[in-house]
Amino acid sequence: MSADVAARRGIPDASVARLPGYLQALTNLAERGISSVSSEELAAAAGVSSAKLRKDLSHLGSYGVRGVGYEVDRLAYEISTALGLTQDWPVAIVGMGNLGRALAAYSGFTTRGFNVIALLDRDEAIVGAPVGDRTVRPMGDLDALVRDDRLAIGVIATPADSAQDVADRLVEAGVRSILNFAPCVLDVPDDVMVRKVDMSTELQILAFHEQRRTGELDLGRTADVGEVAL
Repeated sequence: MSADVAARRGIPDASVARLPGYLQALTNLAERGISSVSSEELAAAAGVSSAKLRKDLSHLGSYGVRGVGYEVDRLAYEISTALGLTQDWPVAIVGMGNLGRALAAYSGFTTRGFNVIALLDRDEAIVGAPVGDRTVRPMGDLDALVRDDRLAIGVIATPADSAQDVADRLVEAGVRSILNFAPCVLDVPDDVMVRKVDMSTELQILAFHEQRRTGELDLGRTADVGEVAL
């Protein structure tokens, strides 16, 4: 995602965070041969309210037609442009443990405008090993990747105790966009964009809601039992 492109168009961060969901919904509609969609239908497909969707899309311009809705292909292109996805972004994945290897095997990067140009690790026992159709490269290759291959995004898939060192090395080489899968907070300069993916945190949030739901069910059962006893 290109935050700079969206920022120049004056799109709020909260709206930017929802645009990929709209793009995915539009892609699914296009694959089904649907050429136009109403705001209500698109909102339902993306899991948001129609009012929120219309407000988000208003930042891109006026592409809807009253009584007809949005042209699927055109709106998908406008969102892709806003996100900076009309070009391929060179990506390097750092850390070839189980998570790094799973990410390296993910085919969705290419179809969404991201080109994984390198897999990196600092462990000499891993460097040179094949992962899919690529070979793991040393961290020392970072400078050349930025200089010669225009590496734009670094993905950190290391343990938490290694993540800050990796981030420092990425920043030193000139990378200004980082996707962090390590369960830690990174300290980076103000001009570096970091997005964090913490699966354990998401599971904890789900556990909270599940506990609350279960508690409500238990309260309901207790009330039912009390009514029967009366």
